[in-house]
Amino acid sequence: MAASFRMRRLLLGMTAVLGTLLAGCAQFPDEHPRPWGDPPSLEPQAGPQPSFENESSPPPESGSSPQQPKAPVGCEDPDPAVVATCLDPVGAIAVLPGGQAALVGERATGRVLRVQRGTKPVELARIPVDPSGGGGLTGLALSPTYHEDELFYAYVTTRSDNQVVRVAAGDRPKPVLTGIPKGSTGNAGAMLDDGQGSLLIATGNAGSPANAANPQSLAGKVLRIDSSGKPAAGNPNPTSPVVAAGLTSPGGLCGTPALGMYWVTDRSGGQDALYRVQLGEPLGAPAWTWAERPGVAGCAADPAQVVVALTDAAALYTLHPAPDGSFTGQPTKVMEKTYGRFSAAALGPDGLIWLGTANKNGGQPISSDDRALRIESPSAGSAGKD
Repeated sequence: MAASFRMRRLLLGMTAVLGTLLAGCAQFPDEHPRPWGDPPSLEPQAGPQPSFENESSPPPESGSSPQQPKAPVGCEDPDPAVVATCLDPVGAIAVLPGGQAALVGERATGRVLRVQRGTKPVELARIPVDPSGGGGLTGLALSPTYHEDELFYAYVTTRSDNQVVRVAAGDRPKPVLTGIPKGSTGNAGAMLDDGQGSLLIATGNAGSPANAANPQSLAGKVLRIDSSGKPAAGNPNPTSPVVAAGLTSPGGLCGTPALGMYWVTDRSGGQDALYRVQLGEPLGAPAWTWAERPGVAGCAADPAQVVVALTDAAALYTLHPAPDGSFTGQPTKVMEKTYGRFSAAALGPDGLIWLGTANKNGGQPISSDDRALRIESPSAGSAGKD
């Protein structure tokens, strides 16, 4: 019994010593940490992404490369820049006061629609047109007194000629300037409110350079008329609407009325060109040319830039004008193959640019084509705003 008792005391003492040793070891720092396991990340975590669910949300910045939106399903297009979908190829755009809505003209159907993001397009007129030879409905402009009369004007090709018509929503279009020559080609035109109470109209040469050179012909010209289609007050020749000559197949007319600076795009046989329009002076040499002929179409301009829509190149081209009409800096091509073939462009009063596409005409349309878009200016440094 005594031996058994002494053995138990010995075992208890050894256990106590071992526990003390183990406890002491646990107090030493680990100088060689275990290699497995990832260290905690110190990088900030991504926050919530912006939502573009309503009209007050800004459109994406066009010069950047944002994350691609989800693909459209039928006519439903989740792209926040898209205002209207499933249109016929767009021939012209005129932005309404406030910049939230615009008139969109379909070149081949002659339909004019009022479009606004989040609402269904409303058909305001259906003008009979002949789309042959590049014609159809290719120009739109608001009445210089739109805030009073809500009238708009369209440049259209008919069976016999090219015309300027005045339209009141829901009413039959009324021709105000007729007899502009029509040909097998060269029927496209463009329009712009000149900011001085008159309208500027660019006309094609109807397939004949001789028309553009003939001062008696209205083809291949830049015209300036009043709301009744008469030569506007202040024209170089008070009896003629012609203020410049020498166009072939114009695609866009834009400008900054406050500076008296206007631009017209044109497609000739050898090159595409951008001309500065100076009332009463010959167009002269182009301000810019594209030997590769990318298909210049509509344009939008402010004092800092001229944005040209390119149809065949499926892009926008931005240039920066100097006061003398030359260009400074390096022009850039943006939004290439983003929305396909751009056909129309217009600047809104809020500085945002409206664009129309023509992918159903020679392009690769997706389910929501053709579309009207509203984007931030390519030269802007921040997202757009209403």
